[in-house]
Amino acid sequence: MEGLPAEVQFDAAKTIEFDFNFLKAIGETLLDKFKGFFHSWKDISDFENILEDFDIKNTLLENVMQDWSKDYMFGYQFLNGCNPVMIEKCMKIPDKFPVTHEMVKGFLERGVTLQEEIKAGNIYIVDYEILEAVSTPKSQHFLTAPLCLLYKNTSDQIVPIAIQLSQTPGEKSPIFLPSDNEYDWMLAKMWVKSADFIVHQLVTHLLKTHLISEVFEVAMYRQLSKVHPVYKLLKPHVRFTIAINAVAREKLISENGVISKISSLTANGMGEVIQSAMDTLTYESLCFPETIKDRRMEDVLLKYYYRDDGMRIWEAIHNFVSAVVEIYYDSDEAVQEDVEIQGFVKDCRTGMNNLHKFPESLKTREELVKYLTVVIFNASAQHAAVNFGQFDWYGWVPNSPSTMRKPPPEQKGTVDMQFIMESLPDRRCSSLVLGTSWALSRFQKNELYLGTYPEMCFTEQPVKEAIKTFRKKLEKVTNTIKSRNEGLTFDYGYLSPDKIPNSVAI
Repeated sequence: MEGLPAEVQFDAAKTIEFDFNFLKAIGETLLDKFKGFFHSWKDISDFENILEDFDIKNTLLENVMQDWSKDYMFGYQFLNGCNPVMIEKCMKIPDKFPVTHEMVKGFLERGVTLQEEIKAGNIYIVDYEILEAVSTPKSQHFLTAPLCLLYKNTSDQIVPIAIQLSQTPGEKSPIFLPSDNEYDWMLAKMWVKSADFIVHQLVTHLLKTHLISEVFEVAMYRQLSKVHPVYKLLKPHVRFTIAINAVAREKLISENGVISKISSLTANGMGEVIQSAMDTLTYESLCFPETIKDRRMEDVLLKYYYRDDGMRIWEAIHNFVSAVVEIYYDSDEAVQEDVEIQGFVKDCRTGMNNLHKFPESLKTREELVKYLTVVIFNASAQHAAVNFGQFDWYGWVPNSPSTMRKPPPEQKGTVDMQFIMESLPDRRCSSLVLGTSWALSRFQKNELYLGTYPEMCFTEQPVKEAIKTFRKKLEKVTNTIKSRNEGLTFDYGYLSPDKIPNSVAI
């Protein structure tokens, strides 16, 4: 935090509260309880020991603990878990993942061929190719780049039907199936979720919300005067982001940071993953509607609450921003002639690896509206969606192992429960995962939620009215989600507006 300008640092209340949560979570409280830090747990049920100090009754985590090993729970998380951005509709089985109809026909409930199920839109895929080129992980810690084929069954559940633990098929990379030995299948799913943990933390969460928001914040301070309406509009949505990222670089992703301790990667390995993701990052990949369309995930029958709620929030933000822009810009020419806005967009572009994949300038009011919607949505809603469920889904370590301590099996029939326990994170790592996921899932006592503009930077009455309309829309969305959740076994509330902080501040 030293060296940061005063205007981007935490205020006193934020500093005290964040430090307390962080130290409480990853300090000695949990670690002191267990002897043999680097020993394996003896049985899956032993992971409950580190949860004794947490009240998890009637929570999502309690349900995860009960059903984590079931295929429906595994599949559900690709839609509504911590990382709901990886799944996409499969249009063709990749050559590198040679799944045949004969392999999976016993799991296809509609009595048709795999190819017919693909044409009907019932087959989905998750590919962790981004992890393939990562340099050798730490000693005694392993990482794979798996592929997983998923099926929408007749109950409209998404379930796994084939898993390959590498990008290269062959005798030493078998395709695991639900009909295999129960331990083979259990471990294969763990490997997928372990890869998902890494990609979620470093790409979906860190890069695409934290670091991207920091680019926007820095450009805002550099290019926009404090009286500029876009400065006033964006300031609440970049609040504390530079500061929180400074803490993350020091305590989470440094060589001796928490992520280095709980994952299979060194700081250099983490850098490689982030760099690979940056090399393919585009402006469109930050636009929520486009990301859903690009992954062909529009199927309304899917219980894809992340998509449904995200579209509601995107629309509300877009409408609000549009109202504000129309107040200050009476024509497209006014946008083109705004030197500060054009400087802001150009500065943001220089912070991205793929310069040609980001706008160099904005020519219309609609382009400005969309651009500002991207900034606000990713700093608020997208961050909330991929951050605040961490304790729910990672609190039960076997559900999403942060690392694996044995290499993946190269043939079927070699795995038993002892092998699995020796593969899962040890006691020290498990405690750190639990503490960190708890800390990162906390809301601050004085949190400012979406739609809140407490500093009242805007004095014009039309803007004040636009803010009121925005709040009413968000309240309506909150009520819609609350009503929907009353009929669900698993609540999905990460994108409920009353639970979406204004900015990336944790």
